[in-house]
Amino acid sequence: MASDRIYALVDYEDTYVQPLLLEALKKSLPPEILILISDLSEVPTPECKVLQWRQYESIEWDILAACPSTCLANSYMIRKALIRKHYLTNTVSHWLSKHPNSSLKKHVKPSVDFEVDYAEFLDDALVEAYELRESWERNAAAEAAGKPLEWWILKPGMSERGQGIRLFSSEQELTEIFEAWDSPSDDEDEDDNEATSRTSSPDGLDEFDGKSNTGSNDIMTSHLRHFIAQPYIHPPLLLPSPHPNANLKFHIRTYVLTVGALKVFVYRPMLALFASTSYAPPTCSTPNDLTAHLTNTCLQPSPPPPTSVQLFDSLPASLPSLPSTWKDDVVTQICDTTAQIFEAAARTQSVHFQTLPNTFEIFGLDFLVDAEGCAWLLEVNAFPDFGQSGSGEGQELVEGLIEGVVRVGVLPFFGMDGRGERKSGRDTMVQVLDLDLGRW
Repeated sequence: MASDRIYALVDYEDTYVQPLLLEALKKSLPPEILILISDLSEVPTPECKVLQWRQYESIEWDILAACPSTCLANSYMIRKALIRKHYLTNTVSHWLSKHPNSSLKKHVKPSVDFEVDYAEFLDDALVEAYELRESWERNAAAEAAGKPLEWWILKPGMSERGQGIRLFSSEQELTEIFEAWDSPSDDEDEDDNEATSRTSSPDGLDEFDGKSNTGSNDIMTSHLRHFIAQPYIHPPLLLPSPHPNANLKFHIRTYVLTVGALKVFVYRPMLALFASTSYAPPTCSTPNDLTAHLTNTCLQPSPPPPTSVQLFDSLPASLPSLPSTWKDDVVTQICDTTAQIFEAAARTQSVHFQTLPNTFEIFGLDFLVDAEGCAWLLEVNAFPDFGQSGSGEGQELVEGLIEGVVRVGVLPFFGMDGRGERKSGRDTMVQVLDLDLGRW
């Protein structure tokens, strides 16, 4: 029937993802139901069922609002409570103030957030950073006694791909970081101001995705502006020899599907992304040699080593320092933390996380496991870079994810169950949260 047709505008602007989206939709919907279009003007009437699966900037939000029961899109309009690091810090802080026994206390490192435009104003920005100053005092005593130092990791609030991340253990080191980012001349300031005026927000960063639009690895304090500092997680969990990635730090990439207002699903297959060089604790002599500390594949040699991305389930089942259930334990922690962080954003940050019943979204959550087997949430990413998953098993994981998203996040909205033999979508999508936020 014509009324059953779904007009799908699928334009992800990514050669890795686009064919996977189309294939997943075609697997789940017969050709007489799935009508692929290239422009919304091809939709016959406003009453027709419409799916927009596009980049954030391309979504027609007016149509989404005008047709809440028939039009579905692949992103929430506002979710910076999660995807901007300094907002995420506030989300966790507000939640813990109301729920002091929440598990987030054990799985999200406390953060110090501050704003600074230029290095000369750093002292003013840190007036209330008591945690940092107390740590620096302890480090001064520890250094005099020849004991290990406490290290902190600095993260710009709205950067991605490891941009601007630095390590420090003293006020002097932090000051030197910001001084290195300050522009050396007034002429350069003018050029930078000109460049900033061309970006989509006053910060030179995308307003909703928190992604740098400059297309450059150059750092300017005045462009980043918002920063957080967190205790550096040491020691991390390392795999023993003879594993090919022995002694390499890694983090876990978890894909999370959110549906409507609000169901949250964790995609059970996960990835382990490894650093490029053997791990060693940070030292004052090499505080910002980050090759052993950052696990983003985009920071690795091109092409990255074939073992830099692996399936989490392929990691050793037993480790000398942890129980044989360590992987199941980590997954349980990830699921619980994911549920808590999304509920925290939905309950306490409704201005900065606005869910809609006719939207769904895929997020990429990064977790680091420490040597004791505790999973720590590092960040939440909107529109994650699936290309980092690579080919082979990584691509198969993404294929399964998108098929699961179609089955769990798309078809039920249109009152359909889909078709085809593969039924693993629901099995691999672990529901961790189901809230009724009363939207619309």
